[in-house]
Amino acid sequence: MAEIQCQGCGAEIQTTNPEQPGYAPASALNREDIICKRCFRLKHYNEVQDVPYQDDDFLEMLNQINGTKSLVIQLIDIFDFNGSFIPGLKRLTGNNPVLLVGNKMDVLPKSVNHNKVKHWLKRSARENGLEVEDVFLISAEKNQGVEELSRAVEDYRNGKDVYVVGTTNVGKSTFINTLISNTSGVKDAITTSYFPGTTLGFIDIPLDEQSSMFDTPGVIHRHQMAHYVSDKDLKLITPRKEVKPKVYQLNEQQTLFIGGLARLDFEKGERSSFIGYFSNELHIHRTKMEKADNLYKNHLGELLTPPDQDTKEKLPPLRAQTLKITEPKTDIVFSGLGWITVPEGDVTVTAHVPEGVKVSLRASLI
Repeated sequence: MAEIQCQGCGAEIQTTNPEQPGYAPASALNREDIICKRCFRLKHYNEVQDVPYQDDDFLEMLNQINGTKSLVIQLIDIFDFNGSFIPGLKRLTGNNPVLLVGNKMDVLPKSVNHNKVKHWLKRSARENGLEVEDVFLISAEKNQGVEELSRAVEDYRNGKDVYVVGTTNVGKSTFINTLISNTSGVKDAITTSYFPGTTLGFIDIPLDEQSSMFDTPGVIHRHQMAHYVSDKDLKLITPRKEVKPKVYQLNEQQTLFIGGLARLDFEKGERSSFIGYFSNELHIHRTKMEKADNLYKNHLGELLTPPDQDTKEKLPPLRAQTLKITEPKTDIVFSGLGWITVPEGDVTVTAHVPEGVKVSLRASLI
């Protein structure tokens, strides 16, 4: 059988092994648009099947870009830069020029200055070892900024192929679908999903007779909260609309619980503001540090929610990390969940997150 690719995930279609990627029953080969059983279940029933790939397999696939002459678009989730930026991308993409595209701009507060965000992204990329040609801000979901980016891609690619890279859950498929819909009117050309690991191979979308755009497999970052929560909780913690900042004035020895998924203890410092940027669906609960352990033990999944029961069963225990914040306007970032801004600085805090989830500090985004 000549090689046929699944139009949903890019895996090679095969009809022999239902457990392996790309499986489709033989009857499916008669359809005009052929998708594998996994994509069919995902598209029609929102049902996700595991695939027998290791995280490094996806990085290995991206390594193929190194040997091409192409334009690379790195798509990042503006709400989760630390979780969605691919470190070492230069090694994978070689000397090919890179455009950095911040997706999900629609979830940031409307008061945010776009130029400042662009400068912040460019500087942060440089600090992570990547010089980019240009920075664009879009919302693939709302089709904002995509037209401008599309024109820039035509200029920068100069007739060459384009590879769209990013981590899981960053919105690559939504972005490409929006791009295709804008230019050809075809809707939902490839599978999109909340769930990590949707695209399994390179999906080839012809741009003209000589060149293509390729949707690539999402790089898996295990330090993102998405990998530790149920599908239901993932929808809850993923912002879908403009995030409303929540401001708390805290004294020493007070605690903020972000649902039951993370916790921040204010150990030491003058009375300070703490501003939370999380999905509006996520409840933040304030208490005294001395009561925090008991509250977590007795009310996880009830007062402190999420996690739901499915998440509770797989959530690793919380581990503590103490951070001394000396500079004003610093963000405490909970990978894949959101962040808390400390405007004044000069405080000591302890962050508690599930084992494996990353907490980091950065200069304030907003």
